[in-house]
Amino acid sequence: MKGSSVSVGTLLDRKGRRVFSIAPEASVYSAIEQMADRGIGALVVLQDGRLAGVFSERDYTRKVILAGRSSRETEVGEIMSTDLVTVAPTDGVNHCLRLMTENRVRHLPVVADGFVVGVLSIGDLVKQVIAEQEDTIDHLHSYIAGAYPS
Repeated sequence: MKGSSVSVGTLLDRKGRRVFSIAPEASVYSAIEQMADRGIGALVVLQDGRLAGVFSERDYTRKVILAGRSSRETEVGEIMSTDLVTVAPTDGVNHCLRLMTENRVRHLPVVADGFVVGVLSIGDLVKQVIAEQEDTIDHLHSYIAGAYPS
């Protein structure tokens, strides 16, 4: 089966390019509060407008809760993930899925010209793959039923 031909840029055009971010000196508590308010699982951490890291629910559970730290006293910059995997708007969905699987991450910052222009979650990518599969199934049903143009 052929992989997705949709680019990250096209996917961002559909989903939206809004980037939710936080500063490294912000408290972990404020990051968690923002994520809860927005219904998201990660924030990009920006320093002087540039990507410095990603803060996720996974960082919180492993580096704050399990370590017995205080979310009000710990700064995001102390525990954010800095070994980042990023993609470009020209990359494809399958490439993103492969990167997420290989690197065990659930969020990919999309970077163009050194700036974050969007963020993709595993859910965004799975939704795209499912939509493409449904489209293929619909085309095959039409073809089998004889409604497909020859």
